[in-house]
Amino acid sequence: MLKDALPEIKTRTLPGPKAQVILDRRHKVVPDAIGCPYPCVISRGEGAMIEDVDGNLFLDWVGGVGVLNIGYSQPEVVEAVKNQADKYFHSMMNVTTHEGYISLAEKLCEIAPVKGEEKKAYFANSGAEADENAVKIAKAFTKRPNVIVFSGAFHGRTLMTMAMTSKKAYAVDMGPFPDGVYRAKFPYYYRRPEGMPDEALVDYYMDSIKDVFEQCGAANTIAAMVVEPLQGEGGFIPAPLEWVKAVRQICDENGILLVADEVQSGFCRTGKMFASEYWQEVGVQPDIIATAKSIAGGVPLSAIVARKEIMDAPAPGTIGGTFCGNALACAAALKVIEVMERDHLADRSMEIGQKVMDRYHKMQEKYPCIGDVRGLGGMVGIEFVKDGKEPDPDLTKTIISYCANHGLLVEGAGTYSNVIRFLAPLVMTDAQLEAGLDIMEQAIAYGLHQS
Repeated sequence: MLKDALPEIKTRTLPGPKAQVILDRRHKVVPDAIGCPYPCVISRGEGAMIEDVDGNLFLDWVGGVGVLNIGYSQPEVVEAVKNQADKYFHSMMNVTTHEGYISLAEKLCEIAPVKGEEKKAYFANSGAEADENAVKIAKAFTKRPNVIVFSGAFHGRTLMTMAMTSKKAYAVDMGPFPDGVYRAKFPYYYRRPEGMPDEALVDYYMDSIKDVFEQCGAANTIAAMVVEPLQGEGGFIPAPLEWVKAVRQICDENGILLVADEVQSGFCRTGKMFASEYWQEVGVQPDIIATAKSIAGGVPLSAIVARKEIMDAPAPGTIGGTFCGNALACAAALKVIEVMERDHLADRSMEIGQKVMDRYHKMQEKYPCIGDVRGLGGMVGIEFVKDGKEPDPDLTKTIISYCANHGLLVEGAGTYSNVIRFLAPLVMTDAQLEAGLDIMEQAIAYGLHQS
C-alpha cells in the first residue's frame, strides 16, 4: 500500500516524462508568481506518501504546508465528505442554518484554550481570512484602530495580512498597505544581541513593545497583539513562555487583546491540539485563536474562537461570507478532530518530534553548518549557517533540491531563507521517518561537498 511505502525514484531524471508535460502546461497558464521548485506532479496520496504521474514515490514533509497533519486520503474523512456531498454541498449560514456548522463551533468552543467561560466560534476559508477576522473583531470589541505584530511574522497575503506579515518579499509591488499595523521584535533567542545574558532577554524584547507605544501608537490605541505561538515562515521559532507571560501582562494592563495565530501550529502539530495550550504552564490564555490549515484535512476552512463578549461585538453584516463554514468543510473538520483525539495524534506528534530532534542534534554535532535546532512536538526547524551564525540560504536551497530529487519533499523558511521546516503528516510510519532522516543527512553532506 502506498501509505506504507518508502521513497523511490523510478525515472532516470526528475521531473519524469509525464510530469514534464503537465509542468509545461502549467507554465503556460499559471502565473509565475505561484512558484514551485519541486519536480513532482501528484497522482495520488496516502498517509505521508505521494505517487507522481510517472510512478515515483515521495515522502512528504511539507504536507501541503502544514495542512495534512492527518495525512493524505484518511478514509474516514473521505467518507464523511462523501456522505455530506450526497445531501448537499453548500448552504450559506446567513440564509439556511446547517447543523454541521453548529456542531463544529460547539466542538471548537470545547477544545480551544481561549480566555473566558462562554465561547463562540465562526468560520472562514483560509488562514489569512482567520487572522484578518481576528483583527476585525478585536477592533470592534476594543473600539481601537491599531494592532501590534512581530518580526518574522507571517499572517497571509490579503492586503491587511500582507501588512501584518514581516517578510516583504511576500508583498512586492502590492502597497500601499493599511495603516495602524506596528511591529515589535519577536524573541529570536538564537539571534539575540551578542553577549546578552539569558536573564536580560525578556526585558530586551518587552522594551521593543514599549518602543511601539512610544513611537507608533499609544497603548490605549492598540486593539490587539497578534502572536504565533511558534513562528512558521519566520523560522520555526517557539515563543518563550516567560515572554508570553510578560506579553499577557502588558496586554491586561492596557486593555489589549492577545490573539494567537494558530493557523500552522494547531491541530496536534506541536504535540497538543493547540500550541497555545503550552502557555497554560505560565497561566496564560489568548483572548482569540485564529486557526486553519489542518483543521479539515485539506478542505478549505479556517476558524476564529473567542469568548462571547468579544465575538458579539461586531456589527451585523461585518463578518462572515458566502463560503464560510461550507458544509463539506465542516463535515471534514468534525471527523478530523474525532480521529485526532481517538488516535492520540498529539502524542504521536511528540514521538515523531523527539526522534527528529534527537537525529538533528546528532547531525548538529557532526556538521558545523547546523546552527540551531528548535521546535515543539512535530513542528521542528533546522537552521543552516556558515562562518559562525551567518545565514546560509544557498546551502539550504541545495539541500531542499537534493532531497526532492531523492524522494523527500521539504520546504524552506526563515527571515534569511536558511531554515528547513518539518511539517510531516503525523501518520508517517517509523520506517518512513528514518528513511527521510537518512535522505536529509545525505543532502547535508552533499551540500557541504558542493560548497
